[in-house]
Amino acid sequence: MSWNDCIVRHNTHSVKWSFSDEEIIPMCIADMDFQVSAAITEAMKEKAKHGIYGYTTFSEQYFQTILTWWKNRHGLEVKREWISFSPGIIPGINILLGLLTEPGDAVIVQDPVYYPFYSSIENHGCTVLKNTLTYKDSRYQMDFTDLESKAKDPNTKVLILCSPHNPVGRVWTREELERVVKICLKHNVWVISDEMHGDLTYEGNTHLPLFSINEEIKQKSILCAAPSKTFNIAGLQTSILMIPNQQLREKYEQKLQNFGLARPNAFGVEGTIAAYGQGEPWLDELLMYLEENRQLAINYLKENIPSVKPVVPEATHLIWLDCSELGLNQEELFDFFLVEAKIRFDEGYKFGSSGSNFVRMNIACPRERLNEALRRMEEAVLRKQVRDGAGSV
Repeated sequence: MSWNDCIVRHNTHSVKWSFSDEEIIPMCIADMDFQVSAAITEAMKEKAKHGIYGYTTFSEQYFQTILTWWKNRHGLEVKREWISFSPGIIPGINILLGLLTEPGDAVIVQDPVYYPFYSSIENHGCTVLKNTLTYKDSRYQMDFTDLESKAKDPNTKVLILCSPHNPVGRVWTREELERVVKICLKHNVWVISDEMHGDLTYEGNTHLPLFSINEEIKQKSILCAAPSKTFNIAGLQTSILMIPNQQLREKYEQKLQNFGLARPNAFGVEGTIAAYGQGEPWLDELLMYLEENRQLAINYLKENIPSVKPVVPEATHLIWLDCSELGLNQEELFDFFLVEAKIRFDEGYKFGSSGSNFVRMNIACPRERLNEALRRMEEAVLRKQVRDGAGSV
């Protein structure tokens, strides 16, 4: 494959490319416009040629590839019995919230954050407590004073930690994670750690699994992972929940059975084995390409569209763009890029009110497409500033 191939995704049942206006460039939704590794493609072909796609279960090879991946890639020793299945991270989080909370309880999120967290919490009759990240000099930090004040509330039962953070791209340091763990253990708060983007870190940054902080937190937390974002196979609907706490794990797996969700997709198992077992060379190439895309986008914005300020991501294939200098409200901002530039970004306000002046841009695309999107952004902003009387970008 070539990373620069602009593969047509219209009329392929792609959520990202399902817009009626084919002029629009979708820089939204966190999947990639790259073909998967040859190992995954071959695994899919072999399964398809077999010709029988019946009820599917898990093999020892499936578990072993997961254990080996986390040990080799992240230095984390995972026990086989910790591993539970979920058709996706959000379904898994919903089941966990049903087990860990009662209506009226509170759940902490660190906004601006992945927006399905909000509906998951509210669907269980719980209150969303926002431990809003502090934003200064184009960088986000945790507000630990506020986190402790919310964690000590007796109604607070869970913190959903996004690590690395989506959409702001932070890779939390050991010191930051140690402080989170200390606060949550002190106040008996469970941690659901969404580590979906843990494999997509840029040079100079190291993702630390929450379980690596100390032994005690393992009994009070769940680690959510998947090959989905890493290897661009979200459509195979295969995610992993690591639950060291045996009592919680047994309750979770019983709920899976109750909801009829315990059996995986026949292709999902094969895709997971191929991804974790043979996909590392492809991933290493991907990270180099994403690094180049990241630098291209950041440099272009600084040089040509200084009124749109990127929050430099330490991980993920997403860039959080501060558009506050454009002087548009949250709905106008989304419509401006969609109508004026023919680009669809993810609306910042969906990630929480603290994101109302932002949009999220997906840079996991061929460079030609990224260059075209940046050019359209520049021209749209220039036209707006001419109309507003500014006269320059």
